[in-house]
Amino acid sequence: MVGTSQDIKEITIAFDVMGSDHGPEEVVRGAAQLSLEAPHIHALLVGDRDAIDGVLAETKHRAERISVQHASEFITMEEKPGEALARKKNASVLVAAQLVADGEAHALVSAGNTGACVLACARFFQLIPGVRRAALAAVYPTRGTRGEKEDPFSLILDVGATVEATAEDLVTFAVMGSAYARIISRNERPKVALLSNGVEPQKGPPRVVEAHARLSTMPGVNFVGNVEGVDIPKGTVDVIVTDGFMGNVCLKMLEGVHDTVVELAQYAYKEKLRWRAGLAMLSSGIQRIKDITDWEQYGGAPVLGFDRIFIKAHGRSKARAITNAGKVAAKAVAHQLGTAIQEGLPR
Repeated sequence: MVGTSQDIKEITIAFDVMGSDHGPEEVVRGAAQLSLEAPHIHALLVGDRDAIDGVLAETKHRAERISVQHASEFITMEEKPGEALARKKNASVLVAAQLVADGEAHALVSAGNTGACVLACARFFQLIPGVRRAALAAVYPTRGTRGEKEDPFSLILDVGATVEATAEDLVTFAVMGSAYARIISRNERPKVALLSNGVEPQKGPPRVVEAHARLSTMPGVNFVGNVEGVDIPKGTVDVIVTDGFMGNVCLKMLEGVHDTVVELAQYAYKEKLRWRAGLAMLSSGIQRIKDITDWEQYGGAPVLGFDRIFIKAHGRSKARAITNAGKVAAKAVAHQLGTAIQEGLPR
């Protein structure tokens, strides 16, 4: 089953409760809040039943919208994904992925070990016909906004699932990213670009040049050409397409810049009174920027290319991010993301 009918009255999301940086507490609390906010979503919590029940007992929730599937093991962030999955047959992410594959749930959400999540999906899900390799996407804040929701986030893919991508893969990533941005950000014509070392069509390695030529002939994708690294934070486009190696480097760089800016602001606050006064004067504007670019409002990012929906939440996700990740997953199911991707692929 690639797409899921929009006629579904209740969408079931399987949550891999174990393995995040905060343990099961924040994931369960996020699912509990989801049960209060979204009457059309049922949360299937997969993990240690005693731990889940303990958190639920202390958290307000709608019991009829939550169920629990016990899983006796889980994968930690430090473990090597392949080895851990081979050793832990009853790991929560494996159990959750199989529940989705078997039709017990419509989508999977996890804040656990990314590599283990992707491998679990690859084990139980099928690639959409026409897709050769899946792509891990990421959202990041930009200067520009887009879509009906004035979304301040752009999408970049791949960021680690396919380290060496062919021209065919890059074209597929463009189609998948465009479909996702259209559905989740309500952006009817998302701008899609290839990441390269120049804006000219002939710039970049052969696979990028070939992908540029192919995308230029595809009316279903609003392809605007190449962008350079400087365009990433500007939000020049809505979807940036690259291979998993370069995408991961860019993502880590963005995270590093964010952390450095925060540390410099903290240093300035401590060092000099006039710097402290200046930061105080800018506090309302800084708070506004934080609110606009708060990644927790987005919840998570997808692994695209499989016939089931998987949303990967950040390992540091608190309850609010988990709640929003569940909403994103349900939206992708309701709008038949898989079908939209398949229809956009070259014949």
